[in-house]
Parts: sequence; structure tokens; C-alpha cells
Amino acid sequence: MAQQIKVSGKVTDSLQTPLPYANILAIPQADDSEIKFAITEKDGSYRLGLVRHQTYELTVSFLGYRTQKLTISTTDQDLVKNFVLEEDPDRLDEVHIEYIPPITVKKDTITYDVSRFATGEERKLREVLKKLPGVEVDREGNVNVNGKKVTKVLVENRPFFTGNSKLAVNNIPADAVDKVEVLDNYNEVAMLKDLQDSEDMAMNIKLKEDKKRFVFGDIEVGGGIEERYLLHPNLFYYSPKTNVNFIGDLNNQGIKSFSFRDYLEFEGGFGKLLNGAGSYFGLFNSDFAQYLNNRDFRDNTNQFGALNIRQSVSNSTDISGYVIVSNAKTETLSNTLNAYQNIAEPFTEDRTVSNNLNNFFTIGKLTIDYDPSYKEDFAYNAFVKTTNNDSNGLISTINPTQNNTIRTLTDVVSLNLKQNINYSRKLSRAHTVTLETIYNFQNDKPITEWLTNQEILEGLIPLENEEVFNILQTKRSRSHNFSTILKDYWVINNFNHIYTSVGLNASFNDFFNKDVQILDDGGINNFDTAGFGNDFKYSFIDTYLGLEYKFQMGIATFKPALFYHGYLWRTQQFEDTRTFSKHLLLPQFTSKVEFNNSEKLNFRYGLNARFPGIDQVANNFMLSGFNSVFRGNDRLENQLYHTASLSYYKFSLFRNLNFSINTSLNKRIENIKTTTELNGIESFNTTIMFDQPEHNWNLSGRISKKIRKVRYNLSTRFGYSDYFQILNDDVSLNISKSLSSTIGLETFFKNFPNLEFNYTKDFSTYRANNNENDFENDRFEVVLAYDFLSDFIFKADYTFDNYNNKNQGVVNTFDTANASLYYQKEDSPWGFEVSASNIFDIRFRQQNSFNAFIVSDSRTFVLPRIIMFKVSHKL
Repeated sequence: MAQQIKVSGKVTDSLQTPLPYANILAIPQADDSEIKFAITEKDGSYRLGLVRHQTYELTVSFLGYRTQKLTISTTDQDLVKNFVLEEDPDRLDEVHIEYIPPITVKKDTITYDVSRFATGEERKLREVLKKLPGVEVDREGNVNVNGKKVTKVLVENRPFFTGNSKLAVNNIPADAVDKVEVLDNYNEVAMLKDLQDSEDMAMNIKLKEDKKRFVFGDIEVGGGIEERYLLHPNLFYYSPKTNVNFIGDLNNQGIKSFSFRDYLEFEGGFGKLLNGAGSYFGLFNSDFAQYLNNRDFRDNTNQFGALNIRQSVSNSTDISGYVIVSNAKTETLSNTLNAYQNIAEPFTEDRTVSNNLNNFFTIGKLTIDYDPSYKEDFAYNAFVKTTNNDSNGLISTINPTQNNTIRTLTDVVSLNLKQNINYSRKLSRAHTVTLETIYNFQNDKPITEWLTNQEILEGLIPLENEEVFNILQTKRSRSHNFSTILKDYWVINNFNHIYTSVGLNASFNDFFNKDVQILDDGGINNFDTAGFGNDFKYSFIDTYLGLEYKFQMGIATFKPALFYHGYLWRTQQFEDTRTFSKHLLLPQFTSKVEFNNSEKLNFRYGLNARFPGIDQVANNFMLSGFNSVFRGNDRLENQLYHTASLSYYKFSLFRNLNFSINTSLNKRIENIKTTTELNGIESFNTTIMFDQPEHNWNLSGRISKKIRKVRYNLSTRFGYSDYFQILNDDVSLNISKSLSSTIGLETFFKNFPNLEFNYTKDFSTYRANNNENDFENDRFEVVLAYDFLSDFIFKADYTFDNYNNKNQGVVNTFDTANASLYYQKEDSPWGFEVSASNIFDIRFRQQNSFNAFIVSDSRTFVLPRIIMFKVSHKL
């Protein structure tokens, strides 16, 4: 700030009426200075921070008024400049384009002219976005604008694939982009923009004219030592009516082109899933999601292809669809020391787990959009996902009672079909109605086999004595889920709305499992005689009525809501049938205070009910692992919990300051609790209803400030949770605390190397009964990017970790580094790159975790050093 002076003032019309959201741009004459811009507040005031002793051209514009320009030279003193704009009476008769500003800002739309910021050295859209004022792009491809996350990406006003930012920013060629539009409070249905509470921010990519009917893209091919290879084509065809996009990837470098975040987007988006938290946690814990989340492996081969087609049938009808196919082969290895605590005789287990996994999935989606007018909108979506995963694993466990090796074989075949219809219609100026109907079919068929030469789960499963124990589990899970909601939006006036909704959720589930022992002579030892095996049916119906009142008082908007639910569910295990019912009144409350267009405060509260899944209520025994048996409880009812969150956000263009703080609290009143009977490493688990309160609290904050060419960042996160465990009939309260803080800086030079430094300190404490476990981790990372000699780009990153398990006295340090050198002559379609990953050839990562009675210290083995030479060709 010491290098800046302040230019401030007001923008009004000829009648001295303030003009809010007018745009002020300061364009420097010096090439090495940044363009500055500001937006007027509601009273017409503005502030700009300009560099001392520089010459700028100030441009002030507002829709319907003549643009004013003024050249100023800054000194050591602050300046006050007021502007009076005159109406343009000829603005509708003829349009003269004399000047296109680098940035155009309206109330909820920011438009960047990319040519004013790009230097021509950028390869992908992400590199262009990082040069736009107020835009941040992380390493994964997530985009933030003015401190707010972009949740959807469009190309020429149409979703790019699923709208996920990662595929767009990492694959769209930089030289195809003309303008970037950022749309705040985005809603796909225009008539619902001011009715539904949307915190979404969309980014719309406008293509250059010669790219709108053109095939473009690039192809990257690479090879390296130890038979490493890479093939990565990105091909795009755009025309006003037809879009075709293809992205492919074939590599054995451990690069996953499809992540769990991408999976969430295909399932409807993270925000939408959180409205039904059970859906999110179900996805998170699925076998498919666990594979996507796994980033540490000894070897990995990926084959990936994604094809997206959109066709405009007419001015009001679009048909689009995509197909994604992925086939991956992965080898994993981990070694874990499990400290069993809170039991009569604590002990430590040394466990090694290796796996060879084959994961294949296909995802397809068809969408029909019909928008005959502003007053009507119809959309149909059909989604299908098939998976076929198998693995061959080996578990070795050394503990006081066992020295055993277990081989595991699994095969999972799954089909998911989802269809939904969304219809919106504006009945009158006061009333708008929406109808959403969803049908979802899920069919899973997992098979698991355990082979060992030692008896396992003694006393829990009825094994017959054999030289090799062969245990086979077969499962089938099938569900039909249907939901519909009809909602009326009644706009009484601009400050008072009443929303009424009526809905139905229905679920019909079948679950079957059989656990047997395959004998040496081919015979079957069926565990049914010991209470194993389920043939369970579970139906659940939820009908509800909701009333919401939304009103505005000054800068604050409030929305109290009340939902009345009637629940009816039925369980059937073989011939035993039970029926239950319940009624709940669940309040909600949200509020938003908008101090100005860059400072907001949000609060949200809700009383929530979550009912168990079929796997929790199936009340016969089943194997849940090589060392555990589980039994559900068909008398479980619902969990009941309070959730509250408060967030504050402030962004200052003048000060280049971005500040946010978020806190959330979860209090469980009635909970589904797992009880455990532990014998060595083997356990029997079941579920009960538990009415003791448990809490979870999170607090996080981030502040970012840019001073000239350097941005400084500070972020911190604190987590606290207390929960009860029931172990061997003893009930105890456990407390977990964690604190993580990161301080860093990032440079933005044009002609010098750019560096990013980050230092992170983590503390975590876990306390149960009289035992306390403490962990610390220090992480330092540095990232270097340097464009030199016009045609070369050098990138490198280095990370150092110091891990300390203070109770066990385990200290580990490890560092990783990656580097690449890229060469492309200006105006040449050919590019060449040499890259090295894991330069120090680190073979494992260290981490810790804990649950109710186990504190784990793990080593997960990773890919070795990889050196590659790549050639790319731009179409």
C-alpha cells in the first residue's frame, strides 16, 4: 500500500443522481503495470489504488450514457475525481465500437477481453485465467473469481461437458478464447434467478470468430524410462448448432483424468447432494468412490475417453449427451501400525495390505432442453452408469494372537439408472411453479472371497477344519427410488415472497447376502445355521409439506421455513414383517446480509432427520471384512441433528484484499451408534439408537492480499468433535481436535521467474478415556514458473514434510520434487517438453488416522521417479 495512491470520487448523471455499478478502468501507459478497475457502490462512490508516478487513462462507462475518458499522472498525493455522465440519446439508433475495455462490469456480470491480458505464451485456458484480475486457479483446475468459487463452466452459453471447471480449464486451448464472462448468482432457468437462493457462479467462455466453425485442439504424446508412456488428445468442434468435444487419455504415470470431484458433478453437484447429506455419504463410501479417491499407488495405468455432443434442433430445443469410459489397472501397497487402545490389554498390530485392482466404468447422459419462451422451461435427463471392478489382494497381520496372511478376491458389478424431469412455468406476474421428478434404479452385485490357512473369526463364524479356509460372500442389493416436489413461488411484492411446496420421497429396497465356506471336496458349509444370511426388504415413504416466507429488510434478507414430514416404513426379513410410522416438524432458517456487492454475511440453520440405509437395518449376520462381523437392527429409526453455519466474505478491489471466515456446528440429538465387541483384532459390530448429544464444530478463515506483484495468503482451519464409543459394553466420550495453518506468498512478474511459497503446520489430538495421542506435521512447498527466451517455459515444485507421532516417538521426513521444461517456437504448432516427477524417488507417504479404538500410523507406497519426453501438436 505504501507504493499506491488513492483515486476516489463519485459518478453521477446530469441531475446528480448516483450511478451504481458504473465501471472505472485505469489503463497504464507502462507495459509492466497492471490495469486497475473498480465498480461504483450504490451511492456512486468508487476507489482505485494506482501506482505512484505513472500515467493512466481513466475510462468511465455506464449503460445508456456516454463514456468519459481522462488521462491523469499520479504523484505522491491522493486524488479526487468526480464524473458526471450524460445520457446518450442516439444509443439505440446506431452503434459505434471505438473502444473495447479490457474489463466490463455490470451488476452481476464481469466480462474480460482476453487479448488485453494474454501474452501468447499460454497453452491452456487455465494459464489465461491466472492473468485476469480477481481470478485465481488452483493446481486441480478449480477457479475462484473475487474470492468466490466458480461452480459451472459454459462455452458459448452452453455447459461444457458437465459444467465442471477442471475439464474446461485444463483442456480448452488458450488461443481459442476471445472473452471470459463471469456470471454471479447464476441459475440455469432465467425466470427462477431471483426466486431460488443461488450462490452459484458460472464462467462463460466466448470463442474467437474463427473458432466458432472450426476443429481445434491438441495432441500430446510422450515416452519415458522404464516403459512410461502418455497419449492425450483434446479435440473440439464448434458451430452455432453443433458442438462435438473429445478428450482422451492413455498413460501409466498415475494421472487420473476423472476424480471424485468430477464424479460428484455427474451425480448432480456437491451443493445439490448436501441437501440430502445421506446421498453424499453414500456416494463417498461406495467402492467406486474409494477407487477415485485413491491417489497413492505403486503402479497405475489409465485408459480414459470422454465424448460430448450438443445439437440445437431449433431455437427452443437442444439435445445433448456425453459418454465417458475409463479403464484403470492399479497396484497398491500400505503398511500400518494399529495401536488398539481403550481396552483392558492394549496392543499393537502390524498390518500390510497389497492389492491389484481393475476398475472399469462407463457413464452416459442424455439431456433434452426445451425453452419455448421466458415463461416456460422443460428439461429431461437420463443418466446411466455401469461399473465392473475386481481386485486381488493380500493382507498380512502380525499381532499378539495371530501371524496370518489372508488373500482377498473381489468382483463388483453395478448398474445405476437415473431419470429426472424439471418443468418450470410462470403462471402470472405473482406466481411461478416448478415440478421436479426423479427416478433412480440401483443394482449392485458384489462377490468377495477370503482364503487363509489359519482359522479367523473364531466363535463368530462356524468354520469347518480345512487345510485352507475358503470363505465366500455373495451380495445383491437393488433399489428403486422415486421423488417428486411441486413448488409454488408467490411474489407478493419485491420485499415479500411466500413459497409453498408439497413432495414425496419413496424408496423400495431389496438386500440379499449369503456367507459360506467352500470345502476342499467341493461341498458347502452354509453359515445360515449360525444366523448369517439376509433376504431383506425395506420400503420407505416420506410425504411432506413445506412453507417458506422470504422477506427483505434493508440490506438483509430472511427466510424462515417449516416442513411437516410424515414417514412410513416397512421391513421384511424372510416371513417376519414390521411396519412403523412417524411424524416430524423440521424448521429451517436462512438469512443473508449484503453490505455491498463485495461484502456478504450468510447464516443457515436446520433441524434434520436422516433415516438408516438398508445395510444398517438388515438384522441377520454378515461378514464385513476378514476380521469383522456385522448385524443390522431393523428397529432403527431416524437420526436427529441440528446444523448451523455462518460465513462472512469480503473482497476489496481497491485494497486487493480477499477475506473470508466460515464456521459450522453440528449437534446430534438422536444418533445411530455402532457398538463393538472386540477380541484382539476381530470384532462384532451392530447398531443401536443413542440419545446422548454429540458435537462437531469447524472454523476456517482465509485472508489474501496482493501488494504490487506479490500476493500474500494466510489460512487456518480448526476442527473439534466429541462422540461416544461403545466398546465391550463400556461407554466413553472421545474428543478430537485439529488445527492447520498455512502461510504463503505468490509472485506475478511478467519478465522474471514467478514463485509460490507455502508453509503449513498441522496439530491433531485424539483423547479417549485417559489416553491422549498427539500428531504434528510440518510442510513446506515451493513452486517455480519461468517463461524465458520467448519460447521456453520452465516449471518446478518441491515439497518437504516432517511427520511426528509424538506418543510413539515416530519421526519421518520426506521430500518430493517435480520439474518440466517446455519449448514451443512462436507461431509453430509443435511443442516439446522434458519432465521429471518424484525426482528424489520417494517410495512412501506417512499419515495418521484414528477411530473409536484404533490409532493408526500408516505408510502408503507411491510411484517411483518418472522421466518423460513429450511432443505436442496444436491443430
